Amino acid sequence: MKVSYNWLQNYFEEKLPEPEKISEGIIFHSFEVEEIEKIGNDTIFDIKILPDRAHDCLSHWGIAKEISAIFDLKLKEKVYKIFPSQETKLDIKIENEKCLRYMGRIFKNIKIAESPDWLKEFLNAIGQKSINNIVDAANFVMFDLGQPIHCFDLDKLENQKIIIRNGKIGEKITTLDKKNIDLDESILVIADENNPLAIAGIKGGVKAEVDENTKNIIIEVANFDPVTTRKTAKKINILTDAVKRYENEISPDLCEKTMNAISDIVHALAGGEAENIVDIYPNKKEQKNISLSVDYINNRLGSNFSKYEIESVWKKLNFLYTEKDNIFQIEIPFLRLDLNGEHDLTEEVIRILGYEKLSEVLPKLNTSSEESSFSKNIFSKMFLARRKLLNGGYSEVMTYTFRDKGEVEVLASASDKKFLRTNLADGLKESLKLNQLNAPFLGMKEIKIFEIGTVFFKEKEEMHIAYNEKENIKETSLDEFCKSISDDDFANIFKDNEKEDSNTLNFSSPVRAFKQWSIYPFICRDIAIWVLDKEDEKKIKNLIIENGTDLLIKEPYIFDSFSNPKTNKTSFGFRLIFQSYDRTLTDEEVNKIMLQITNKISENKEWQVR
Repeated sequence: MKVSYNWLQNYFEEKLPEPEKISEGIIFHSFEVEEIEKIGNDTIFDIKILPDRAHDCLSHWGIAKEISAIFDLKLKEKVYKIFPSQETKLDIKIENEKCLRYMGRIFKNIKIAESPDWLKEFLNAIGQKSINNIVDAANFVMFDLGQPIHCFDLDKLENQKIIIRNGKIGEKITTLDKKNIDLDESILVIADENNPLAIAGIKGGVKAEVDENTKNIIIEVANFDPVTTRKTAKKINILTDAVKRYENEISPDLCEKTMNAISDIVHALAGGEAENIVDIYPNKKEQKNISLSVDYINNRLGSNFSKYEIESVWKKLNFLYTEKDNIFQIEIPFLRLDLNGEHDLTEEVIRILGYEKLSEVLPKLNTSSEESSFSKNIFSKMFLARRKLLNGGYSEVMTYTFRDKGEVEVLASASDKKFLRTNLADGLKESLKLNQLNAPFLGMKEIKIFEIGTVFFKEKEEMHIAYNEKENIKETSLDEFCKSISDDDFANIFKDNEKEDSNTLNFSSPVRAFKQWSIYPFICRDIAIWVLDKEDEKKIKNLIIENGTDLLIKEPYIFDSFSNPKTNKTSFGFRLIFQSYDRTLTDEEVNKIMLQITNKISENKEWQVR
């Protein structure tokens, strides 16, 4: 999302820190800042807002609240003008529950005009083209508060009635960008008594478009189901700034603030008389409250924050709260749909106070009475299963979740991978085959692999574990596998974990440079040599390395050896791996190298190539 530094400044009385400082704070406490660009006398941040915070931070207000918390700056709340009440004949009817709230307001006798310079500059800074004062006002408020808005020309409607309903088979709508869309019953529309006016939450239609002749408008501030909006947008292939916000879910409670804001700016820019707001909100959301203690936060984080340090976070975030006996009762702001439990609030504490406040210490696992409760946790079960197999010489792999068959189909997936997997075995078989082909390159005599992952059925999801025993794949639920872990294995796993690093992260080990692997295939060759003395093994290996050229990319290793008591000779079988970084090798090239190695070995009369 493009965010204007000057726009953000409107939310604060005191001067904001320099843009570079703002960027650093956002990166370390909230989001990734992908780019900072100077445009005129403004600075624009390109901030990557993740889906879990899109509902409250795809807006300048949302980013301003983050800056307020990060830098402990007082946020200036905007006050919007309250208009005198005037009677209205606007009638709004919601026929589909996918419309969660709909607010409408009529403005009469407005004047369509060019937007003032300040508005055009703000919109231009974030890449938005100015159209007219009404459309620009709607866009400005959306990017300011995060709530999409649409305005209809009232005089182009059949009457003063708005209906939110399903589309009808055979109905069509031409959108504002001149796309002709065939509607059906899966598409939610805003309509008058005869025709669709807009595709709900996605795009307005030309029928009630605001233009230079518009005198009277209906302002729409509404909330729609995120899943329905996303599916419809994909179906008709239209992605708008409104869709980005609706598909990530917005609180219906944001509508009221937005209606007040858009009413204020429309009146300031276009004049007119405002009528009463019509507000249809069938299922008002209840206030969410979460209780958590100082001990819970510190135990979860492995920290030692005081009550006052934690309390400072609630104040910086402007959360209403009460505290008694080190237990906080937090009133969750309506916009923070991501905060659903104690763990979410704990994350708020550490991201605002700073992750650098946590010490670099691994958690110590208690092998006493806590083991039984430990084993009930899904992550703990994964830990136990993983450690058991790793201790048994297995390597962990991750295979593709999407398959060509299954019980759950995924929309907009690759045509040959439309389903979520119902087992791990199919993917593990493919991985086993691939690793066996590369076993010489990996220097492994036996491939032992496992995977822990989710499988998907029509009615449920399960965590499974799969591993191979030779060529056979075994798969079971994670629960069943953990039941098979013996008490001795369980105790050993905990002991091994405690030995790993004395509970302290170790950064003293030497740094090894990464070397890129070749994208070209390798060629494997074997050579067996009779020798009189077992100590000749090292001499032969060095001779092979000296004559193998730079195409011999791995140190030769013995894959077979045996002795003949009658001759007192020993046979060593060496495996050689050849590969190029710039081309595919030919057999002829490798054969020449092997001949050179064989000739050099034959110069020693005590050695004999088999």
